[in-house]
Amino acid sequence: MNAIITVVGSDKVGIIAKVSEFLAQHSVNIADITQTILSGNFVMMMMVDLSKADVAVDQLRTDLTKKAEEMGVEINVMAEKVFSAMHRV
Repeated sequence: MNAIITVVGSDKVGIIAKVSEFLAQHSVNIADITQTILSGNFVMMMMVDLSKADVAVDQLRTDLTKKAEEMGVEINVMAEKVFSAMHRV
């Protein structure tokens, strides 16, 4: 299963590193990533592969929400199919 992870918050050192390290610890592979700074706000979108993850997507979402609170950012996890359906033109 693939998922889309978005990270939004004030730009600061280490956001990509902390999120990537967390995902690696749970065997979540980052298939694609893009990030930018918009008016001082950090915005990142990742396509991740959960096929070898050691946690279910619901637990990953819960754990990333806690990580987001620690980092002072907002992190959302959405199944790729749901994301694609929501953004279909």
